[in-house]
Formats: sequence, structure tokens, C-alpha cells
Amino acid sequence: MDIEEVREIGLSLPHTTERCPFGPDALALEIGGRMFCLLDLSGKWTFYNIKVHPDYSIELQERHTSIRPGFHMNKKHWISVDFNGNIPKAMHRKLIEHAYRQTIKALPRKQREIISTTSGHKDNGN
Repeated sequence: MDIEEVREIGLSLPHTTERCPFGPDALALEIGGRMFCLLDLSGKWTFYNIKVHPDYSIELQERHTSIRPGFHMNKKHWISVDFNGNIPKAMHRKLIEHAYRQTIKALPRKQREIISTTSGHKDNGN
């Protein structure tokens, strides 16, 4: 897994946008103006940060040595995932999709309804 693969997975999700809110070396993937994935473009990081449910965060950190509390992020809601750790590629996709769904849940209802209507995404609470 590498930065471009993570970016491609994130951008494949409906209504995902990207921007650099923290300067030219930090790429944020967002839905509805809220960040769900943060990537370092300078090449200094060997990981990416994603938003996760707090209980899932604990579970993931206990099961995988290449997942830890989010670097420079809220440790309760964010994790850092190594690009080349013990995580299979399919699991990276699952984690990014989880981050995307978690972020959608936090959007105002009206915005969730617009996303649901235009993308086929159903907000079923997962």
C-alpha cells in the first residue's frame, strides 16, 4: 500500500474531495467539508491518519501492531495506519471506507440526505 493507493481508494468514494488545509504537504480527503483521511505528501510519514469509531480504534490497536493512535490528531477518534505494516490491502480499503462512513454520520442531517440522494449511499447507522 502506498499514498497514491490510499488516495485512489478515498477518491473513489462518492462526493469525496481533497484539499491541503494545513499547507502543501498535508492532503486531506473530505466528505461534506469534513476530513476523514490525512496524508503527508512530503514523504516523511510512513503512515496515514483516518477517523474511526472510538471502540473500533481500541480493537484495531490491540489486534494490529501497525495501527496506533492518530499522530497529531485526537487520539480517541483518529488512528495512524502504516502503509507497509501487517495490514492486508483489503483491510486498508475497509478502514478507509469506515472512516468515510464515520464522517458522514457526523454531518448535519440535511447534508447526509443530499449525499444519500445523489450517491445511493444509505445512512443506516453503520
